[in-house]
Amino acid sequence: MIIQPKTRGFICTTAHPDGCASQVQRQINYVKEQPAIQGPRNVLVVGASTGYGLASRIVASFAAGANTVGVYFDKAAEGARTASAGWYNSAAFEAAAQESGRKSYSIVGDAFSDEIKAKTIDLIRTELGSVDLVIYSVASPRRVHPKTGEVFSSVIKPLGGTYTNKTVNFHTGEVTEAVIEPATEDELRQTIAVMGGEDWQMWIDALSEAGALSEGATTVAYSYIGPEITHAVYRDGTIGKAKNDLEATALRLNEQLGSGGGRAFVSVNKALVTQSSSAIPVVPLYISALYKVMKEKGLHEGCIEQMYRLFSERLYGEGTTQVDEKGLIRVDDWEMREEVQAEVEQLWADLSTENIYELSDLEGYRREFFQLFGFNTDGIDYEADANPDVAIPNLR
Repeated sequence: MIIQPKTRGFICTTAHPDGCASQVQRQINYVKEQPAIQGPRNVLVVGASTGYGLASRIVASFAAGANTVGVYFDKAAEGARTASAGWYNSAAFEAAAQESGRKSYSIVGDAFSDEIKAKTIDLIRTELGSVDLVIYSVASPRRVHPKTGEVFSSVIKPLGGTYTNKTVNFHTGEVTEAVIEPATEDELRQTIAVMGGEDWQMWIDALSEAGALSEGATTVAYSYIGPEITHAVYRDGTIGKAKNDLEATALRLNEQLGSGGGRAFVSVNKALVTQSSSAIPVVPLYISALYKVMKEKGLHEGCIEQMYRLFSERLYGEGTTQVDEKGLIRVDDWEMREEVQAEVEQLWADLSTENIYELSDLEGYRREFFQLFGFNTDGIDYEADANPDVAIPNLR
């Protein structure tokens, strides 16, 4: 079938298998061009099929030579419906890892469930013995609690008052005003239940109790802080409160694992075009302005560059892992440089529909958005027939 992008808001409902494979190969090629990392041997990535989770798996495998297990919730092709981008990404990764002689396994299902945790642990114990690095990179709008059965839904809302700021329709380039009503107490509670640290804690506890976590293991979860421009809807809003809970969990896990030489961190990463960030009002416009400034300064990084720097310079670099006063790893340091943020703020004040393409890199944002789904990728003939039915090697 000929596969073209079909969008619904901030979601692309189709994905191109060849384009996704090409994007994965580009990331693998980047990592292979960098110095090798003396890092982990057996790695579990929870949330492994897109964005930072996928990039983490690629770095672990192709820079450190690690065996990996990826857990993710993606769908295969069915009838006229293509598979999800994460499915195609994972198929490409698994094929490349297999070809290079590295062990890699995929488990598809609800990472929040006890069933998937048990299945993953059985696989680890059978094939790897234990894991010495656990990456937690789950971004989901919904969670079913494995013990109580309660269904939680997350929201992206401010707290305490209505929030108004600029936003952009990145498909059309129209800059408008976003008005977002504040969250209720129950919406906040549910968002923390989905996006906070409880499930991360459950994964580490389950791995530890089963003897599937190596002595001295490291675990890392991902977060974002960002600038004042986005604080009301992000860091000071419902998602920010959930991230606070994630960071508090890291402190508890660090103490829990520390007796055996283990470590737990939250890594604060740069703002990038992801399926998650595209859903947050104001953020696509901020990223478009940020990309213009950082590209002009030669500071721009994508997911793979960020994760290679995290592994090589922070987690497995020489000396002690560098953290800030709150114990957070900051690989958003280039984004948050004073001169970068000062220029972004200047652009922000003037941004409008009339000058959006002059004052921002909206075209770059849009291109990266479609590349998430395998489109707008050099070397792919999108008018040619493509087979949407792609199998994932080592799918358990």
